[in-house]
Amino acid sequence: MTTPFHHLPGADGGAVPPPGCPAHATTGTGPGGLRRLYGPEHENDPMAVYEKLRAEHGPVAPVLLNDDVPAWLVLGHTENLHMTRTPSQFSRDSRRWRLVADGTVPPDHSLAPVFTWQPICVFADGQDHERLRGAVTDSIARIDTRGVRRHINRYSNRLVNSFCQDGKADLVSRFAEHLPMMVMCQILGMAEEYNERMVQSARDMIKGTATANASNAYVMGVLSRHVAKRRAAPQEDFTTWLVEHPAGLTDDEVSQHLRLVLIAAYETTANLIANVLRMVLTDPRFRAQLSGGHMTLPEAVEQTLWDEPPFTTILGRWAVGDTEFGGQQIKKGDALIVGIAAANVDPVVRPDPHASMQGNRAHLAFSGGPHECPGQDIGRAIADTGIDALLMRLPDVQLAVEEDELRYRSALMSRHLIALPVKFAARPPEADTVGPLTTASRTTPQPDWQVDSPGGTSAPHPARVPSPSPQPARSPGHALPQPAAVRTPVVIPSQRRPVAPKRMWQAVTRWWRGH
Repeated sequence: MTTPFHHLPGADGGAVPPPGCPAHATTGTGPGGLRRLYGPEHENDPMAVYEKLRAEHGPVAPVLLNDDVPAWLVLGHTENLHMTRTPSQFSRDSRRWRLVADGTVPPDHSLAPVFTWQPICVFADGQDHERLRGAVTDSIARIDTRGVRRHINRYSNRLVNSFCQDGKADLVSRFAEHLPMMVMCQILGMAEEYNERMVQSARDMIKGTATANASNAYVMGVLSRHVAKRRAAPQEDFTTWLVEHPAGLTDDEVSQHLRLVLIAAYETTANLIANVLRMVLTDPRFRAQLSGGHMTLPEAVEQTLWDEPPFTTILGRWAVGDTEFGGQQIKKGDALIVGIAAANVDPVVRPDPHASMQGNRAHLAFSGGPHECPGQDIGRAIADTGIDALLMRLPDVQLAVEEDELRYRSALMSRHLIALPVKFAARPPEADTVGPLTTASRTTPQPDWQVDSPGGTSAPHPARVPSPSPQPARSPGHALPQPAAVRTPVVIPSQRRPVAPKRMWQAVTRWWRGH
C-alpha cells in the first residue's frame, strides 16, 4: 500500500504500514508522516496540531482521521469560506468519497454516524438541498423565541435548584450538558424523552468511539418513534411542522432532520455554555467587562465563538473533480474538513489571536455558505439566557480549582471541558413552577449503563436504561404548563414566512395569551 497522498510533491511512494498499524498507535504521525487528528497529541492540544500543520503545509494540509483514513484539513479563513460557498467544486454529498466507494472506509467505521450519507439537507446540494433545508428553516422560523427564552429560564433555575444547597457543583455535568438537551427536547415536542442516556448518547455519537454507532441507533430509535406519534397525533411543535411541511418529507427524512437539529444544537450549545462560563470564571477582564456594563452577555458569547468555537472542525466536503486548492493538488473524491477553530485564528484575518473581536461576527463557528447552521440563534439564546439565569442565582460563584487543573477532551469535531468545578455560598432553592425534578433530570447518580470510558476510549458495555423510581402523577412528558389553546390546522403560505401584518398579529396574540 502506498501513502494515501502519493500525489503530494515529494511524498514517499514506498510501502507504509496499513491503517491502524500498532507501529504508529501512540504517535501523532502515521503513514507517510501525516499528522493524525486523533490520538494523544491531538486530544491534548488540537490547536497546537493545527498550527504545526499550518507551518508545514500552509492553508490546506493532508491529515489522517480515525484508523488513519486520509483527508484534507482546511486551515485558512479565506479557503474555508471559498470551500463552503462553492458546492460546485466541493460537494456535501458523502457518496462522492472515493474511499467509501472502494471499501477502504467500511460502513461500520467509528466516524460513520458523521459521514454516512443520509436523506438530509447537510448531504445534499442544489434543488434537493433547497427542498430539505427549506423545510428546516421554515419550521425554525415558526419557533416562538420569547416562549423558548421562558423555557430556558425555567429549566436553568430547575438545574440550579438541584445543587444550590450544596455550595459547590460541576457546571459541566450539572448544567452545561443538560440545559441544551432539556430545551431542545421541549422544542421538538418530546420533553418526556429527556434523560441522561439521551445526553450521553448525543455527545458520544460524534466522537468516533467504538460505541458511537450504538449511540446513534439509540437516538434514531427515539426520534423515529416520536415522528410516528406526531404523524398520528399532530401537536404545535417543531416535529409536527416538519411532518406537515409542504415539502412532503417522509418519516425517515423527518427523523434524520430531527437528529441533525438535536445533535448540532446540543453539542455546540453545551460546549458554548461551558466555554463562556470558563472565560467568565478565569479571566478577570472578561468578568469585569460584564459586571461593569462594557460587555453584554451576548457579546461575551460572540467573543467565545471566536476563541473557543463549540465545533473545532466539520467533516466534510468532497471534491467534485481534480483541482488545485490552497497550494495542494486535490483529487476527485478526496475528503476535506472545515477547519473552524484554525480558521478563527488564521493570522491573515486575525494577526493578534488575543485581540478583542467584540462586534465582529466573521467567525466560522457555525460554518458558512448554503450549509451554515440555520439554528445558530437558538444556540445563542440558550447560552446567553441560561448563563445569565445561573449568574443571577449564583452571583458569588468562583472556580474551585486552579485554572491549569481544568482538563479537556478532544475528538475530531469538538473539544469540550470535562469538568468545571465551582464553589459558592449555599442557598435554598427557588420555587419551581414547572413541576418536580424527575429521576432523569437529577445528574448526581451514575446510570447503570455507559457509552464511553472516562479515558475517551471505547469500552463495550450493554446499554441498559436505568429503572426509574416511582414518580408522582404528572402530565404527559412533564412538559411546561401551556395556556389552553385550540389547535388549528397548519397552513403554510407559499412564501417562506407570513407577511408582516400576519406576523404582527401573531405577536400581539402571543402577548395577549401571556407567552
